[in-house]
Amino acid sequence: MLARLGHRLLAGLAVVLGVVTLTFLLLHAAPGDPVDIMLGPTATAEQLAAQRRALGLDQPLPRQFATWVGRSARGDWGTSIATGRPVAAMLGNAWPATARLVVLSLILSYLIGLAVGALQAARSGSRLDTLLSVVSVTLFGIPGYWLGLMLVLVFTYWARLLPAFGIAGLDSDYLQGTSLLVDRLRHLALPLVTLTLIGIGGAARFVRGAMLETLSQPFITTAWAKGLTARRVVGRHALRNALTPVVILLGLSLPALFSGAVFVETVFAWPGVGRVLVEAVKARDYPVVMAATAVSAVLVVAGNVLADVLAAWLDPRVRSGEAAQWPAPGSCGIGAAHSGSSSSSSSSPARSRLRSSRTASRQYSATLWRRGLSLRCLATSTASFIQSAPIVSAATSGRVSSMVRACRWVSASLRFWSR
Repeated sequence: MLARLGHRLLAGLAVVLGVVTLTFLLLHAAPGDPVDIMLGPTATAEQLAAQRRALGLDQPLPRQFATWVGRSARGDWGTSIATGRPVAAMLGNAWPATARLVVLSLILSYLIGLAVGALQAARSGSRLDTLLSVVSVTLFGIPGYWLGLMLVLVFTYWARLLPAFGIAGLDSDYLQGTSLLVDRLRHLALPLVTLTLIGIGGAARFVRGAMLETLSQPFITTAWAKGLTARRVVGRHALRNALTPVVILLGLSLPALFSGAVFVETVFAWPGVGRVLVEAVKARDYPVVMAATAVSAVLVVAGNVLADVLAAWLDPRVRSGEAAQWPAPGSCGIGAAHSGSSSSSSSSPARSRLRSSRTASRQYSATLWRRGLSLRCLATSTASFIQSAPIVSAATSGRVSSMVRACRWVSASLRFWSR
């Protein structure tokens, strides 16, 4: 696991370096000069040349890139070309607004999406599943900026219920206590609803797929055969196992805590990192764009590593690198069997081969025992169901009971030989 983690970190470092290199090249290849934008059309050629020299833009591109990498490695992100403020201070002041908006939207999106996806998987193929699928796919496919504009049109211009822009009202400096809280919540409502609706669509589709895949596993069949209720099968067995990919997806959402939703923040004039990034791109503010891109790339790599760690923590099969083909014996309430091991020393090659063969046989028997355990649980529950059915004859019930006794005998024999 540690070797895999180290490999992912090295690969992540290469990804970050590639992203910042590509961003640097694209910024300088794009039309527009930050010095022309900053000084305006009335500036003379001498003024433009002096300003480029002061900003270091007259140097060759490889040297500019090497200088930026060296400063960034020391934690110096430089100074904004457009505002003259330190880049770290600009991003630091904008980050709390983005984090507050994104954290709330992620919590609501995953909670509601988890409930909707589980309901769809439990009612798979029904009209309710079809309706929720249409709604979730529609929400997932709608552009965020378009949905935000529609919400502004409905709730701001038509209903006149919620404000459309900013994080607080013009009179927020004179508000206190409950009035200030209500004002902040009213300004938060529309951008939060926009991000949440989009997130619900994606989370619901993802959870539905993971739940349907989990419900098709053999241990779920065993749980149904044991006579468990639908609520317990779906909630305790299926949902818990389907949460692993959902948690991984949540780990991959880590970059959103910094970059946020660029277009949504722009539509609602939300003073977050996304809005700062858009304004920096329009002004060709190279230091701000490079710093925001680098931090986002680092968070993408960190999110992937965090997703791997969470997957290994939640699912031991990921740590061992093995895929589970059969459910654990504990799912039927019986302890797991442990395969025996033989000594490596032997007095003769023949005895060594014999002991190796015995060890392999015991391991194979343990596998067969686990499979026989699932068959035993399934046969027992099937027999109970058939015996309780009024339309089944006595002969059929007797054959099922014989099958149950045979499965129990095979399971007990395999358990004995696997010790």
